[in-house]
Amino acid sequence: MALGKYSRVDGRKSSSSYCSTVTVVVFVALCLVGVWMMTSSSVVPVQNSDVSQENKNEVKTPVIESNAENNNDARNDESSKPAVEDNGPRDEGQQKQFEDSQGDLPEDATKVDNNVSTNQVEKNDNPEGTEKKDDVLEKKEDGPKDESENAAKNKVDGEPQVENKESGSGETKANNSDDNEKKPEENSVKTDGEKGEAQVVEKEENKKGEGQVVEKEENKKDEKTDQGPIEKKDNPPEVFPSGAQSELLNESTTQNGSFSTQATESKNAKEDQGSSQPQNQNTYSWKLCNTTAGPDYIPCLDNLEAIMKLRTTKHYEHRERHCPDNPPTCLVPMPEGYRRSIEWPTSREKIWYRNVPHSKLAEVKGHQNWVKVSGDYLTFLVVAPSLSMSVPEVAWGKRSRVVLDVGCGVASFGGFLFDRDVLTMSLAPKDEHEAQVQFALERGIPAISAVMGTKRLPYPGRVFDVVHCARCRVPWHIEGGKLLLELNRLLRPGGFFVWSATPIYQKLPEDVEIWEAMKKLTQAMCWEVISITKDRVNGVGIAVYRKTTSNECYEQRSTNDPPLCKDSDDPNAAWNVPLQSCMHKVPVAPSERGSQWPEQWPARVGKPPYWLTSSEVGVYGKPAPEDFVADYEHWKRVVSNSYLNGLGINWATVRNVMDMRAVYGGLAAALRELNVWVMNIVSIDAPDTLPIIYERGLFGIYHDWCESFSTYPRSYDLLHADHLFSKIKKKCNFMALVAEVDRILRPEGKIIVRDKVEIISELESIFKSMQWEIRMTYSKDKEGLLYAQKTMWRPTEQETITYAIA
Repeated sequence: MALGKYSRVDGRKSSSSYCSTVTVVVFVALCLVGVWMMTSSSVVPVQNSDVSQENKNEVKTPVIESNAENNNDARNDESSKPAVEDNGPRDEGQQKQFEDSQGDLPEDATKVDNNVSTNQVEKNDNPEGTEKKDDVLEKKEDGPKDESENAAKNKVDGEPQVENKESGSGETKANNSDDNEKKPEENSVKTDGEKGEAQVVEKEENKKGEGQVVEKEENKKDEKTDQGPIEKKDNPPEVFPSGAQSELLNESTTQNGSFSTQATESKNAKEDQGSSQPQNQNTYSWKLCNTTAGPDYIPCLDNLEAIMKLRTTKHYEHRERHCPDNPPTCLVPMPEGYRRSIEWPTSREKIWYRNVPHSKLAEVKGHQNWVKVSGDYLTFLVVAPSLSMSVPEVAWGKRSRVVLDVGCGVASFGGFLFDRDVLTMSLAPKDEHEAQVQFALERGIPAISAVMGTKRLPYPGRVFDVVHCARCRVPWHIEGGKLLLELNRLLRPGGFFVWSATPIYQKLPEDVEIWEAMKKLTQAMCWEVISITKDRVNGVGIAVYRKTTSNECYEQRSTNDPPLCKDSDDPNAAWNVPLQSCMHKVPVAPSERGSQWPEQWPARVGKPPYWLTSSEVGVYGKPAPEDFVADYEHWKRVVSNSYLNGLGINWATVRNVMDMRAVYGGLAAALRELNVWVMNIVSIDAPDTLPIIYERGLFGIYHDWCESFSTYPRSYDLLHADHLFSKIKKKCNFMALVAEVDRILRPEGKIIVRDKVEIISELESIFKSMQWEIRMTYSKDKEGLLYAQKTMWRPTEQETITYAIA
C-alpha cells in the first residue's frame, strides 16, 4: 500500500534538521491525501447507486457488487447507509403479497428455510468474519429489490422492460471491468482479519449469474401482475420445500438416482440459457388443427384412419383409443362465440350454449327434461336421487366416498353427490349423443371419455366404493358377463353396484330375459342382493348389489363359472390389457390391500393406508408410511403458503384441476377444502401409487403422456405439472405434450410447472409464442417454477391432420 511505501522512504535519515522537518510535513500531507483517496473510493459506488436510481434504464447489479467489495468501508461511512437502506420500507410492502407472513408458517418451518441458505454459505466460507458475511448477503439482496421497484416505475412510464434486462447485463459487465481496476489497490489494504469477508465477497460474485436470472424473473412478474418481487431472505414463499423437506422436490430420485441441489450454479450455463432464449422464441410457429371433429378434436379418439381399418365394431372398438404414431403439434380451434365458463356451483344448473354448441342431445333426451336449450344457455335438471334413502349401508360421504358412474349421460348424478362429500368418476363414450362428457366437464363435474369395449378401464383393481349405472343400457349379461366382471375387478370387496334399468321393473319379454340372466350371473359372482326398489320420483327400478368379502362362496360353487383368474393375473394391470371373463380372488391377508375397508371420510385422506408397511421403500426413498406423510405435509405447506396466496390465483374461477404427475395425491389432498376436484394422473412408467390415491378417498387414472388424454378440449381450469416435462423430453415428443396442454386447458386457464431451470426457461419461451401470459417465474438451486395463463389467441394458418379427416 502507499502508506507502507512512504514509511520506508521516511526511514531514510538526513543530516539536516530542516530537511527532516520538511520531510515529516510532506509525509503527513501525503498520508492525508492517501486517506482521502481511500475514503472517496468507498463512496463512489454509493454515488453510482443514486445515479442509477435517476436513470431508469440502468440495473442495480453494479451497486450490489461495489457494496460487497467495499463492505468494510461502507459500513464505517455513515453517509453511505441511507443510499443502501432507503428502499427497505417500500420493497417490503411490495413483497407481502408474494410472500408468507411469519404467522402463516410453522415456526420450525421458517427456521429451516432461513438456515438452509445460511448453512450453505457457512459450509463453503471461512468461519472468520461471520457477521460481515451476513452484512454482505443483506446488501446483495437490496439490488434485486431496487431493480424490481425500478421495473415497476418503468412500467408506469411506459418504457419497455425487455430492453432494460438486456442492457442490464451489458452494464454489469462494463462496471465489472471498472471495479476490477480498483481491486489491486483495495486488496492491498485488507488486513488478515478481513480475509473471511473477502472470500465471501468473491463467492457472492460467483453467484452473479444466478442473481441475474432472479432479477429477470422478478421484472417479468412486475410487468404482468404489479405484485412486487418474490425474492426475500426471511420467510421465502413456499414455492419450494424448506431444508427439512428439500428431498420432496427431487421426485426423480427413485428413478434417476440422487438429485444434486448445489448452492452455487454454473455461471456459464446460466448465460447460455439466457442467450438462447430470444432465439427459441423465433423458432416456434403454430397452426390451427384442421380436422373433421373441429373444436371437439380428441386425437386418440378421432383417428379416423385407424378406425376405418378396424375389422369389427361389435364391441365398440371404434370408441376405444387409437392414438396416432405422430401426435399433433397444432392447436385446436375454439367454438365461435366461446366465453369464459360459468363458475361453480351455478354451472351445475346451466352452461353457455356457445361453449358446447350441441343441441342433438337435448333433442333426443328432451322428453326426459334433464337437458334443454334455453336462449344462450343449456340448462340441466338436478334431481336428488332417492337411492341413498333405500340403502343406509351405502353411507354416502362417509363409508362410500369414491364412485364410478358408467354411462353417465351429462353426469347429473355425480353433480348431486358433491353435496354429500362424494367424488364421482363419470364415464361415457364419445358417441352419437354428441359430447355428453363435454357437457359434464363444462358443468364442473368429473368425467372421462371411455367405453367398456375390449380392454380394461384404466383404473387399478379394488378401488371404487360404489359403481353406478342409471338408465343403463350396457349389456352386462352377454359373453359370460365379461363387462360385469370388469366392474367386479374395479369394485372393493364389500362395495356396492347400483343398477337402474328397465329390466328391473318392466315386464317386456326382452326385459324379463335380461333380468333372469342378470340374476343368474350375479349369484354366480357371489354378489348379494341388498335391495330392489322403485325411485319415488320417476318410478324407475333400482337394484343394489354388494360384492363378497371372502372366498368361501367361490369355493362352494357347484361349477367354476365364471372362472377364477389365474394367480399370475394382476388385477391392477389396466393399460391396454384385454378384458377377461374371470374373477380375481378376494384378498384375505391382513396386510393385503382390499382385505379391510378404508377408514371413513375424511379421516382416510390424511392417514397412510394400513397395507403400507415400513419394510417398503416409498417414492422418495423413505419407509412408505413416512414417505406418504412427508409428501402430504409438503404439499399442505406449498398450497397454504404459496398457491393459495402467493401466486395471485382467483380460486373462485377454478373448478376442474388436473395433477399431471400426482405421486401420492398430496396436492389433491391439500386442496380438498376448496370447491375443486382434482384428476390425479399416474404415468404408466412411474411407480404405481394410484391405489394409494384411491385409498385416501381421492381418484385418478393411468395415462401415458406420450399420447393424448381422453378428454375434450377446454376441459380444465388448472393444470399442475411437477417434473413431468423434463421426463417427457427424454422419452417422446416434447412439443406434442405442449400442444396437448393447450388443448385440454380452458382459455384463461392456468398452469403451474415445477421443473428444472432449463425446462422452465424453454417452456416460458414456448408459452410466450402461444401468446400466453407469464404470471410468474422463480428459480432456485437449478429448480424452477412457472405460472402462466392461457389466452383466447388462436393462430390463423391451418394444418390438415390427414388421419383425422373423414
